[in-house]
Amino acid sequence: MRGTIILTTLYTLILPGCALLQPTEPFSPVPVTEAVGIAAPAPSQPTPAKEEEVPEALSLDRALEIALKNNPEVAATRWDVSAAGAKLDQAKAARWPTLTYEGSYLKYLNSRPLFEARYNGERRLFTKQISRGDVILKLPLFTGGRIINEIKAAELFRLAEQNRLSRTRDELVFNVSSTFYGILSQEKVIDSVRFSLQAMQEQRQKMAKMVEVAKAARVDLLRTEVRVADLEQSLEKETNLLEIQKRLLANLMGLDFDRAQLKFAGKLTFEKVGYRPEQLVRRALAQRPDFLAAKERLKSQARRVDAARAGHYPNINLVGAYGYRGTGFVDVFDDRDPKHATTRGPFYDDDGSVGVILTLPLFEGGRISAKVREEISALAAAQERLRKLNLQVCQEVETAVLDVDSSSARVRATEKALEQARESLRIETLKYNLGAGTVTDVLDAQTALLVTETTYYRALADFRTALARLNLAVGGNLS
Repeated sequence: MRGTIILTTLYTLILPGCALLQPTEPFSPVPVTEAVGIAAPAPSQPTPAKEEEVPEALSLDRALEIALKNNPEVAATRWDVSAAGAKLDQAKAARWPTLTYEGSYLKYLNSRPLFEARYNGERRLFTKQISRGDVILKLPLFTGGRIINEIKAAELFRLAEQNRLSRTRDELVFNVSSTFYGILSQEKVIDSVRFSLQAMQEQRQKMAKMVEVAKAARVDLLRTEVRVADLEQSLEKETNLLEIQKRLLANLMGLDFDRAQLKFAGKLTFEKVGYRPEQLVRRALAQRPDFLAAKERLKSQARRVDAARAGHYPNINLVGAYGYRGTGFVDVFDDRDPKHATTRGPFYDDDGSVGVILTLPLFEGGRISAKVREEISALAAAQERLRKLNLQVCQEVETAVLDVDSSSARVRATEKALEQARESLRIETLKYNLGAGTVTDVLDAQTALLVTETTYYRALADFRTALARLNLAVGGNLS
């Protein structure tokens, strides 16, 4: 009896939350075994990200592979999918019976019967302290469709989260691809600036020698030196921009930039393409993950409305219990002589019951109706968000097609301009060497070539980025 009192006291102090033995550390990595409760990860559970080795020459495919494995946002979305799966398991568990244990110890001021009389002539047992323990079984028989609709809502929500994960991956692919193309373009721009700087430095040396022998004016040397200084600061500016792009790519790949020495292997290519916006819009509405996720969330919300409406219906549960009643000492009364009693103890006996319980809400202060209105309002909001996303998908696809067409035209135009700029520089340099031209013409031709090369390489990067954006807008499978 003392053991029962001690255990009851300990449970009373610990279980309600007065003492938490092992609080969760918010910044420590979550052990997979703790997340799933088993020794190995379940199929729906993501595996922790591992440090990836970066090759000496990083290609776009390898960059995408590392990013999809290591990006924090993708990893977080995988855990969101896992959480949605756990919510589905919770909803499904409501269909099954529950088996619980309840124990108690009570001390009364006045004596009361330990058991109700079970037959005529039974001696009554009275006591001031009663301990009990029961194993209780509860099985839902009818819930007005609440459990079924909650399961369906959880299934649709999980599908929505899976589609959101696909969209997150698509967005990451676009961001990595556009950054990678920007880096390739920036490296080409830096190479052009370096080439121009080297050419101007050689031109300055020649000009200085010509000034010494009075074959060129000093003002021409000053103009060349100004041009060299301008190219040096341009080279510094473009180099810093490249470093920023590298850090952005390392961030997208989930890597520590200081430890990841990124070098790149790839080419900016161009090919003629032609797309019809009408066909791509239809394809996007049929396969784009975020649009599919919005539709699944809408369906899930409709099931939540039905689950809320089920609160107006009765709940019927099968309930069974089996346990014991006991006390330290009892007063035994005889119905034939109720004034006299004998003391006896300790006393324990088993007891059990089985039955059906019906719960019907008669008055809830409007709580159920308010819950239904809340879910209906959320349903209307989901419908409007789906309509907005429908319009957004059409706009994004059409805009992406226009970007592809525009960047294609820019690439074709700058290809011809690049050939002309190179030929112009060759001619002006030859004229100057023959004494038929001025250094100003050479500097202008060199500047025009650098500007044209920069425009061409950035147009190539814009073209590849526009294709990646169109692929994102359509939802993949563009080719």
